[in-house]
Amino acid sequence: MLGMHKDMNGSAVALGILLAATATKLPLQLDCWMAISRNDIGPRAYHQNEVVTALNGTTIEIVHTDAEGRMVLADTLALAARAKPDLIVDFATLTGSMHVAVGERYSGIFATSDALARQAVAAGNAVGERVCAFPMDEDYDEALDSEIADVKQCTMEGEADHILAARFLKRFIGDRPWLHVDLSSAKCKGGLGAVATDVTGFGVAWGVEFLKATLTR
Repeated sequence: MLGMHKDMNGSAVALGILLAATATKLPLQLDCWMAISRNDIGPRAYHQNEVVTALNGTTIEIVHTDAEGRMVLADTLALAARAKPDLIVDFATLTGSMHVAVGERYSGIFATSDALARQAVAAGNAVGERVCAFPMDEDYDEALDSEIADVKQCTMEGEADHILAARFLKRFIGDRPWLHVDLSSAKCKGGLGAVATDVTGFGVAWGVEFLKATLTR
């Protein structure tokens, strides 16, 4: 858990977009939900093979105690979906496998439609915060089948964990259009786009550009 204070990039990006959208007076209604937790050891901590019931009633078999990000995102997405927004976008430094897949110069995205994925990629190209769209087909769900709950939190194998995490999270958005951004480029040596520091703030410029493009559609 050493260095986990750096693992708050997703919430920092969400807040950064909210502040930027407010400062530039973008004419839209934007709600910002912060999915925050402390990954601590203690008598109330969850354990492997325990079953946790999420906010929307989905039961989850715990497989890896360090996969806490998708657990807090699950409830946060379910809470946000209750308001029936036009679009849900989440940001998280969620998986090591995304970093393996694209390195630190891109982040990965998952979208509920091809049009949404194309819009996300275009926004990234426009501001130098590039994103790569990944598949999210239903047959990946087989790896998350549980004998004691509705779904497994993850697998121990780690193969395609970025895709499995997206399939897991999709259970909590209801019927809402959705973009999931896995921030593998939250830190990049020499910076990215307009940011010259190793800690890039990746996602804020992308988010503002994406929102502006949405307004013109």
